[in-house]
Amino acid sequence: MPFYSPLNPTLFFPSNPFFKLTKTLTLSTLQSTNMSASQDRMNATSQNTPINLQNYPIPLSPPLNPLSKEMELARAMSASSRSSRFALSKSDVLYQDQWLIAVNKPQGVYCEAVLDSVPQVLDCLVESSGLDEGPVARPELHLANRLDRDTSGVMVITKLHKVASKLVKAFTDHKVRKTYIALCIGSAPKWEKITIKSGHGRSKFGAFRVYAASDVGRSLPGGSTVKDMETSFEVLSTNGQGSFREPSEFNSDKNILVVEEKAVIDTDAKKDEILVRAFPRSGRTHQIRLHCQYLGIPVRGDVKYEGVCEWKGRTYDGHELHAESLSLEHPVTGQPLMFRAPLPVWATQIV
Repeated sequence: MPFYSPLNPTLFFPSNPFFKLTKTLTLSTLQSTNMSASQDRMNATSQNTPINLQNYPIPLSPPLNPLSKEMELARAMSASSRSSRFALSKSDVLYQDQWLIAVNKPQGVYCEAVLDSVPQVLDCLVESSGLDEGPVARPELHLANRLDRDTSGVMVITKLHKVASKLVKAFTDHKVRKTYIALCIGSAPKWEKITIKSGHGRSKFGAFRVYAASDVGRSLPGGSTVKDMETSFEVLSTNGQGSFREPSEFNSDKNILVVEEKAVIDTDAKKDEILVRAFPRSGRTHQIRLHCQYLGIPVRGDVKYEGVCEWKGRTYDGHELHAESLSLEHPVTGQPLMFRAPLPVWATQIV
């Protein structure tokens, strides 16, 4: 049984608790507990683990699957080996000028490996142009945006410190528009378009989770706070039925889901292949993956967030999420730019 001391508001639980805490406890409810139960709790041993009675918000998305840790470790080791040998080619370059370069990052490679290989590809571009520009100062390379290890697609890298600071401000001010393509496995949604608004933060175990929209601003165990998180989705195809269309402005005024409770997912329902386009309105870590999980259509291969790693006889070594496009005003010239990365094979095969 848990032990509570009025001098030190801390609960102690046995190492193998037979119950689960399902709602936030308050001091008033604890004080109303009868004295006989309090006497039983006095027998708790010093080996019990203390849990601070802070009024922390409760995450609404499931905790990480313990089995995913081993798979994630194997993927990380494989990506580290692949990244150590990685080199960009000229065909990976989507755009470049004297201030920045945009490239198509492959799946299973760390962003830092892409950044490290930019000088070599810039040298190749100069050589292939046939222009003798003489000695050129090494660029001051910075990542303008980051992608998860297994996410492919558009990455922008600046060549000057002052350009990097301007792009950081553009991202912070939400002046950069991004679209992603994801292949999800789950029950086909009844909606064609939806906007989901929720909270985002780290749980007490360090994993990113979905929180209620009304929890935004509240403190979390690690000292951070719940941030707002908003993503719009549109279905492009279901089980190969549908057509790929170019990204356009998304009207987020209709069919808005404001997250305030745990999602109810029918795990026994028929599983479909759903190709979606995502429009992240905020830039939270794992945002699209978390919202897909909450909607009951986790990204294929995303074992961290309940995505299947085996599907139709094949095992997937990474999640299938692609940074399709990135639009912004040029940080120096002010001209509108849109960078587009070619679709990966898994996206072209499904439509």
